[in-house]
Amino acid sequence: MVLLRLLLFILLLEKGNSACQLQGLAQPPELTQDGDLVIGGIFSFLFVTFINNYSFNFREFQFAQTMIFAINEINKNPHMLSNVKLGYKIYDNCGTMDILRAALTLLSGLNRELGEDSCTETVQAILGHSGSSPTIAFAQVVGRYLYISMQISHFATCACLSNRKEYPTFFRTIPSDYYQSRALAKLVKHFGWSWVGALAVDNEYGFSGIAAFIQAAKEYGVCIEYSEAFSSSDPPNRLQRIIEIIKQSTSKVIMAFMSHREIKLLATELYKHNITGLQWIGSDAWITDHSLTDSEGHKILVGSLGFTSPKAKISGLEKYLKQLYPSQFPDSQFFTDVSELRFTDNVYKSVYAVAHALDMLIKCDNNQLSFSNGSCTDPKNINPWQVSDWERVYFNKNGDTPARYELVNLQFTIRGTMEGRTIGIFDASLPERNQFIMNNIRVVWGSGLTEVPVSVCSEMCLPGTHKVLQKGKPVCCYDCIPCPEGEINSIHCAKCPPEYWSNKQRDACIPKEVEFLAYDEILGLVLVLFSLLGVFLTMVTTLVFYCHRETPVVRANNSELSFLLLFSLTLCFLCSLTFIGRPTKLSCMLRHTAFGITFVLCISCVLGKTIVVLMAFRATLPGTNVMKWFGPLQQRLSVLVFTFIQVLICILWLTINPPFPFRNLLLYKDIIILECDTGTAVGFCAVLGYIGLLAISCFAIAFLSRKLPDNFNEAKFITFSMLIFCAVWITFIPAYISSPGKFTVAVEIFAILASSFGLLFCIFMPKCYIILFRPEQNTKKHIMGKTSNYDIQY
Repeated sequence: MVLLRLLLFILLLEKGNSACQLQGLAQPPELTQDGDLVIGGIFSFLFVTFINNYSFNFREFQFAQTMIFAINEINKNPHMLSNVKLGYKIYDNCGTMDILRAALTLLSGLNRELGEDSCTETVQAILGHSGSSPTIAFAQVVGRYLYISMQISHFATCACLSNRKEYPTFFRTIPSDYYQSRALAKLVKHFGWSWVGALAVDNEYGFSGIAAFIQAAKEYGVCIEYSEAFSSSDPPNRLQRIIEIIKQSTSKVIMAFMSHREIKLLATELYKHNITGLQWIGSDAWITDHSLTDSEGHKILVGSLGFTSPKAKISGLEKYLKQLYPSQFPDSQFFTDVSELRFTDNVYKSVYAVAHALDMLIKCDNNQLSFSNGSCTDPKNINPWQVSDWERVYFNKNGDTPARYELVNLQFTIRGTMEGRTIGIFDASLPERNQFIMNNIRVVWGSGLTEVPVSVCSEMCLPGTHKVLQKGKPVCCYDCIPCPEGEINSIHCAKCPPEYWSNKQRDACIPKEVEFLAYDEILGLVLVLFSLLGVFLTMVTTLVFYCHRETPVVRANNSELSFLLLFSLTLCFLCSLTFIGRPTKLSCMLRHTAFGITFVLCISCVLGKTIVVLMAFRATLPGTNVMKWFGPLQQRLSVLVFTFIQVLICILWLTINPPFPFRNLLLYKDIIILECDTGTAVGFCAVLGYIGLLAISCFAIAFLSRKLPDNFNEAKFITFSMLIFCAVWITFIPAYISSPGKFTVAVEIFAILASSFGLLFCIFMPKCYIILFRPEQNTKKHIMGKTSNYDIQY
């Protein structure tokens, strides 16, 4: 047994001649023993039942006998209070007024006059009472107004008693309810109960304890559905109203901060109304009370959880108790049960606390002067206020002991009674994260449940939804609303990073799908096939022209420009392939520049052929010699110059601000469009604008040549091809702007292929038809049939 060391602090009080006249006779003690120094005790052996009968409280009687046992043990100890005998005066009172009368009797020494010279038979300290409310009344009168005795309680846990201004001489060997309330709130949080009811006894103990619990519960995110208070002396309708509240509530966990009398009354009424399925959380005032089994509805309380003082062992106490009146208490197993001694140990420590204080006070020497006059006290003449002056104990500044509890679970025993089985501990002196520890003992839950009960106002939101508080209700009550697209979480919907998107369950951010025109998709595959088809047809046309290069149809259409045009068309079909596939820095630069240069080369050839046709027939006019200004050399130079200009534009574009791969996050919410940014719109517009300028020029010249002789003139085919070309690219602009994502690229490829096929079919297919299927028309005579007999050399 760890002994408490006390050194009582000095209260500098001015002695005065005050006297108190007791009204009526002083109350005699129930148990008494003379001594040089006397310690008083106030307990409640008898209590009034609900039907106004008296019943014997064996636990309170055990407290009193433990006090006597400790005093006798100290008297036998030669090393403590030598030559000084401790006595005791123990009173049995169950009402507040009776307790005050007993306390004043202890302080008055059974004399009718209470004054400075009549204190030789007064007590040096008072132990008790067990209840907080009587203790508060006693402490206010004795400690605050009289300042004449120290009071030590073994069971009064109300946090209000820690107020040193109100209760300067009050101490206790049980922790304050402040720590118990916080431990209970942490217990509720540990099991995930966020929606609980709160009940309290209608006195200072209940109000103070439940208020501290509610405050701590709020800090841990626990909501209180209701908070009610009642006492065993209230009219029946008060209790019935609380029963109705419990019946209609949705919380399945109830915090009961009350005494054993109120909880037994409440359990009985709940049992009568067949209200089950509740998980009880109890305060230490009832959680281990053996009398719970006496109530009709005690089964309602099986599985209750609560904190109480740790178990203790007092050597020799069991033998002492069993020797007391064995014939008078044949069935008093509670009286002789010393298996736990949770609160009985507090009585034992209280006695030793006072004894050590007295011992140190008596043994003081000239180097440890007791009082301001420089003298030590007389062991035969120690005033009660002097005991209080030297206190030094393991209490904090408020007179409270360090808080350490055991978590108990009410379970049935083989005898049919209930006992609290230890399933964990709480130690407030440890760091926050280590204060509450559970052991591996199986927990019995209320109503026979095999799993932890669930008590929530609203079920936890599923992943992908967020909480929206219900109007007028606590924060634990909410509706679960699906998160908007692109947001996740189960509390507050949070947006995913820019390149991520919420999954279907809205519980995780996943990378957005990256979209581009790929070779392995249907659209890309179709465009590749058409591109290769164009290359194939162009090569077939080239082969046909090459095999018939000496025929009039080929020669009459400027074969050199025709072969160069077929080569440029092949490049046009091939350049469309650079637009398909994952964009890279190289492919982005290549696709636009290759497209621009090849198409300028193609249009330059067509433009050259158109000019040749026009100049040839201008040369038939008398005195005209224009062909020398646009012969084969000039034709080659014109194509080279027109193409070189486009090459310069592309070089400037790539040098200043080239195209680059770009991840477009704005077009779609859940898709990333991987595309080629043009870098600068000026460069892209310059390339297209130059192609458009050449195309319009070619169309204008071809249009001017439309009335030349039919058989020799290909101007009508060039006009039609350029009409298709211009129409395609004019419609391309709005389609390109309005097409989303990869379809933008598809539109550009379509424009390239459509214009290329237009040039190929309109310019070369008629001639291939004549070469292959109408060879009789492939003669000089037929070609020149409707023209002058002028022969033009190419």
